Amino acid sequence: MSNHDSNKGLNRRDFIKIGGMSTVALTLGSVGLPSDLLGESKTYAKKHQNAKLKFNQDGKFKVVQFNDTQDDERIDRRTIELMEKVLDSEKPDFVVLNGDNISSGCDTAMEMKQAMNNVVQPMEKREIKWAVTFGNHDEDSTPNSGVDEEAMLKFYMSYQYNCNEPGEKNLTGTGNMNLLINNSKGNKAAFNLWLLDSGRYAPKTIAGQSFEGYPTWDWLRFNQVNWYYETSKELEKQSGKKIPSLVFIHIPLWEHRYMWFASVDERTEAHHAVGVERHNIVGERNEDECPGPVNSGLFSAMLERGDVKGVFCGHDHINTYAGNYYGIMLGYGGNTGFGTYGLSGAERNRLRGARVFNLDENTEDVLVETHMVFAKDYGIDLTANDQSIDPLPLEDGK
Repeated sequence: MSNHDSNKGLNRRDFIKIGGMSTVALTLGSVGLPSDLLGESKTYAKKHQNAKLKFNQDGKFKVVQFNDTQDDERIDRRTIELMEKVLDSEKPDFVVLNGDNISSGCDTAMEMKQAMNNVVQPMEKREIKWAVTFGNHDEDSTPNSGVDEEAMLKFYMSYQYNCNEPGEKNLTGTGNMNLLINNSKGNKAAFNLWLLDSGRYAPKTIAGQSFEGYPTWDWLRFNQVNWYYETSKELEKQSGKKIPSLVFIHIPLWEHRYMWFASVDERTEAHHAVGVERHNIVGERNEDECPGPVNSGLFSAMLERGDVKGVFCGHDHINTYAGNYYGIMLGYGGNTGFGTYGLSGAERNRLRGARVFNLDENTEDVLVETHMVFAKDYGIDLTANDQSIDPLPLEDGK
């Protein structure tokens, strides 16, 4: 999602509506201040009967990552078809909706609920546990609908198979959490999932200086990185060992950008060849990586802790690559939603897909492998057109 191509993220209805996408108001969180600075934030205490995750009897566990479903209440039917076919084929134990789950185009709170409901129904109908992170587009409809991420999180948590929690207090963003997966015996943690909110857009200024000329996206704040670091240490203390883990964030790290060319500044095919050899990169890169203007320091913290086995993002829809960057896998989940930008021309929908993670508690790193699956693998229509449908029905009471 390069800066000059950011308008590609607008969905089909944005071009019809007067004024295009509304600018999301700058929030306290966007400048790194605690969200409850002006008063204690609300917590939505809900105990999920199905929230506890556990490896299967054979010691295996499978995670699927859907990224950038990014549509309004009239979702492209192929997005749901892709999700359903991935779930039926892969039969995952857990699903992450990793940001930009919905987009602009929703004018009311009801339309926001319908847009969110569309993308959770495939898991709910199959009784598959799932959780969300937030991306830069989830609040695009907030100025019209009045539904912000806190309200979205509460709505997502109202579903039976959702595993989100209210999120740690006094951290930037919404819903920052970790989710432990117990071993097959159920008596101790075997793996951990970090779900972090990488934010939306950079603030207009810091110290009176603008970000003109820099990337316009957001970044993880120090309080989030520090929370990961201290929580990781506490988990090790409780378990007597480091708990291997995966991190899911929407916006990539600067290290994602470095890895492809094995360089900070040099960006040639020859440098990419070095990157492929050094970092075992597989997959496609069809647009510049788009991290925020500040390097959060998360990668340095993860190197120090030694528990994270991979960091996976979305945001840049037509990148699908992954590689091993100094012992930590960095990769993309691709783009699941047919209602947003893809490749150019007739190839628009070729890379719509999802990422699969296979875990095995009997291996040292637990993360055995990860790979992409694509709509084309399931015979889904890839025609570069709009196939929007009426909203899926909401459950009673929602």
